[in-house]
Parts: sequence; C-alpha cells; structure tokens
Amino acid sequence: MHFTPLHDRVLVRRIESEEKTKGGLIIPDTAKEKPAEGEVIACGEGARKDSGELIPMAVKPGDRILFGKWSGTEVKIEGEDYLIMKESDILGIIDASAAAKAA
Repeated sequence: MHFTPLHDRVLVRRIESEEKTKGGLIIPDTAKEKPAEGEVIACGEGARKDSGELIPMAVKPGDRILFGKWSGTEVKIEGEDYLIMKESDILGIIDASAAAKAA
C-alpha cells in the first residue's frame, strides 16, 4: 500500500470483535457494535510546535490500540476499509505481552 498519513494522523485497521460471548452465546451481526480496537498500519511524522520543532508520534505501525467510538474518518484504500484519525483520538496502546500474562 502506498499511503502515508500527514502530520499527527494515523491509518488504522479495525480488529473485529469476538463472535461469541464468554458463555458461548453467538452474537448476531445486528447486535454487534463497531470495534474500538485496531492495528496501526501507518503514521505521519508527528505534529509541530509553534517553534517548528517536531513532536514525535507515540504510536508506530504494528501497535494494537484502543480508540473512541466515534473516532476517525472511514476510508477505503485498495478495496480494504480503514480509519484515519488524529493521534489524540487514540486512547491507549494494548500491550500484547501483558494481556497474555493476565489471561
């Protein structure tokens, strides 16, 4: 893919939620909410201070993130759905190794 977000924007691919509850009930598509979890695909170079100094991005491609329910703009690139959002719309980075230890 040849897409690079500008400034402090991030390209995100949603990660689909589970089809079943912990109790084994299947969740129909009509009852599912759009997932608020995704993977960072590409990042801009970062925002700039008034002095022109670059503020580096806190996320990088490959990071698994949580974002707000209404965050970002939905786009289709090369037939695949993505979100473009500002870095400030990202609520946090999910540490896969910590999640595995907790389970």
